[in-house]
Amino acid sequence: MNELRTKAWIGDAVLALFAREWILKQSDITSERRAEVFIQMTSNKFLSSLGEPTAMEAEIGTRYEAEGLDAAFEFIEKKFIPIFQKQRKNQRKPGSYRRK
Repeated sequence: MNELRTKAWIGDAVLALFAREWILKQSDITSERRAEVFIQMTSNKFLSSLGEPTAMEAEIGTRYEAEGLDAAFEFIEKKFIPIFQKQRKNQRKPGSYRRK
């Protein structure tokens, strides 16, 4: 496994843990929708909105290995969450396409 993929493998795990914790803190996400939101938040489709998915996960993995879990979570909170929330808001607008 090359270094980028190794970092991405770690970053994927950190992102998954962050996503689960973040979702549990959101009062507007019902327990029935948690899995759906988790998939949206960790999908390559979402990650592509920030850059190449493997590179985005590798960036998380690198931050985690260099600075620890709190720093990686802070990085995700600042870089990923604003875009994710904007996308969620746009999906909820009347007349917007939403897959059910």
